[in-house]
Amino acid sequence: MYVVKSPLADADLKTVAEALQGALVDLVDLALAAKQIHWNIVGPRFRSIHLQLDEVVASARTHSDTVAERASALGVPPDGRAATVASGSGIKTTPAGWIKDTDAVGAMVEALGSVITRMRERVEATGQPDAVSQDLLIGITADLEKHHWMFQAENA
Repeated sequence: MYVVKSPLADADLKTVAEALQGALVDLVDLALAAKQIHWNIVGPRFRSIHLQLDEVVASARTHSDTVAERASALGVPPDGRAATVASGSGIKTTPAGWIKDTDAVGAMVEALGSVITRMRERVEATGQPDAVSQDLLIGITADLEKHHWMFQAENA
């Protein structure tokens, strides 16, 4: 049943819907992982990394909303439920308990790298069927790559 009908052909819509749903799951999990680390980071660089993590959380939350609304605009109901995120994310499980500042940075480099890799695959997949969604994913990927660079520089 369609509540909102997409202008895309069914096959194209399927490809774009999968890309947007995957992006949504990864972005929601990235925000959760960064917040978990934010609450548990310890070490001499606590304050600067603590604040940097909040920037990632804000960015991931904003992007997840944009992706979900794009899916809705195409007639695809977005699914950001906890079980969906847990089963579909490409991010490794965030460690429990206190996390040393250097380990926190390493975890964020790995998480961002994983999401970026998957986002680039989605950029590629959406090029032909929907340049609008592709453009959205390109912008998000660029922002994530900026965060990735900044975290990599933290442990250089």
